[in-house]
Amino acid sequence: MIKGISFLRHAGTEAAYERLASMFGALGFSPGNGWEEEESRGASFLAPLGNLEIVAGAMPSTADVMVEVTQLDAVRESLIAWFRGHGEEPAGKVGEIKETHWKSRMMTVESVSGQFFSFWEWTDPLKGKPVAVEGDLTAEGMRFAIVVARWNAVITDRLLEGALDALLRSGAARRHIEIVRVPGAWEVPAAARMIADRIPAAGGPGRVDAIITLGCLLRGETAHYEAIYNEVARGIGQSQQETGIPHAFGVLTCETLEQALNRAGLKAGNKGFEAAIAAIEMVSLRRKLLQSEGA
Repeated sequence: MIKGISFLRHAGTEAAYERLASMFGALGFSPGNGWEEEESRGASFLAPLGNLEIVAGAMPSTADVMVEVTQLDAVRESLIAWFRGHGEEPAGKVGEIKETHWKSRMMTVESVSGQFFSFWEWTDPLKGKPVAVEGDLTAEGMRFAIVVARWNAVITDRLLEGALDALLRSGAARRHIEIVRVPGAWEVPAAARMIADRIPAAGGPGRVDAIITLGCLLRGETAHYEAIYNEVARGIGQSQQETGIPHAFGVLTCETLEQALNRAGLKAGNKGFEAAIAAIEMVSLRRKLLQSEGA
């Protein structure tokens, strides 16, 4: 009968609300539905596992919200980059990682005055499971190209804003982000392939680490909707497979304009933001795999 559990924490002010939502979004939490009414609004963030724990005796942390992660050092780097992206020094706000007496490592963050959150990981996170190689969510030093369709600009412009937000919040430099506009979704794969195949010229843009593809197809506007979508998906996938450069898929395929708006930041998160986060992770993963291959 139990479906889910939600912990509600009052942000205090509108500024604190925006700040906390920004921080958790930058860490890669999946956005929930949230709500917005006349008297209040809420931002929801989802995790794969939720626990309700009741403690007797000493609390394991000074914070009452504890987030279990798999790469605590990478989370700390992401938080430091987030603070610096807001023009702030993280010293005194992002705590040092410390060992606990319960075989874990933990740090505490205070992004808003009086709002504490602890992030922790087991010192033996595998616990008999196979070792997993995963990408980090730090974009510092990475180069990206964003191919975005002009058709249905009311949607694609929102996707572009979400993608840029994710890249910049994750530490990417503006000068390392190239934006390429094409007429519609049909032209996205061709532009992505040209960028992936491009040989860097002196004084020109460098070779990118990942390409983020953004577009929007609405069934109601296009009689040959499925044919276009299949070719767009095939072209992007083929470019990725043949060049080895990660291509993040952010082309929406929706029945109605309302559905597309919901997926472009209105109610169901921003798929441009999610595509950019996936691109960052895949670049990191690719580097790790190539490094282990050459070791």
